Amino acid sequence: MRILIVEDDHLLGEGLLAGLRLAGFQPDWVKDGIAAWNALQSEEFSAAVLDLGLPRMSGIDLLKRLRAAHSTLPVLILTARDASADIVAGLDSGGDDYMVKPCDLDELAARLRALLRRSAGNPSPMLEHDALRLDAAARRVEYEGRAVELSPREFSLLHELLLNTGTVLTRAQLESKLYPWGEEVESNAIEVHVHHLRRKLAPELIHTVRGVGYMIQKT
Repeated sequence: MRILIVEDDHLLGEGLLAGLRLAGFQPDWVKDGIAAWNALQSEEFSAAVLDLGLPRMSGIDLLKRLRAAHSTLPVLILTARDASADIVAGLDSGGDDYMVKPCDLDELAARLRALLRRSAGNPSPMLEHDALRLDAAARRVEYEGRAVELSPREFSLLHELLLNTGTVLTRAQLESKLYPWGEEVESNAIEVHVHHLRRKLAPELIHTVRGVGYMIQKT
């Protein structure tokens, strides 16, 4: 799950970047509202963690611009402003949740997972598909009652496909969701991960739509 961090405080940004990586996310980080807007127009993200007090374009203005463009991207507001008026303004401008700095990274990760579940129309913390069960919080996968060891990238790919059950995701979409900036992507990386998932779980689990991409079909 690729997350955009929008935070101008260097120390906090570094901490969020490291903490979300440890929690299994693929975070990228920008330091002002204009850079965030440009990133959101050119890349695919699963959610954003957004500071309100940003240079060049405020978090409130960025939210308004996003929602005016009909973006449904889940946005968690992270701000030092604990006055209720600022929180209300952020939520009314299109924010989906908020936390006040300093924040607990485990709670931040949990709130992001909840936002992603709700945006996918699945409020349950456990994703299930036939004999497959995926627990995003514990980063655990079970198939037919047995635990299955997956690499971090395999887990992320499976999670994306399960969140979008019934929808075909292109290779470009999956690469954008799984790989942050600056990380080289092999031309056949997605195909290799799909092959490993089929071998570890079930050959028929992930369906190839030729010339388009991959999907897990609804049951």
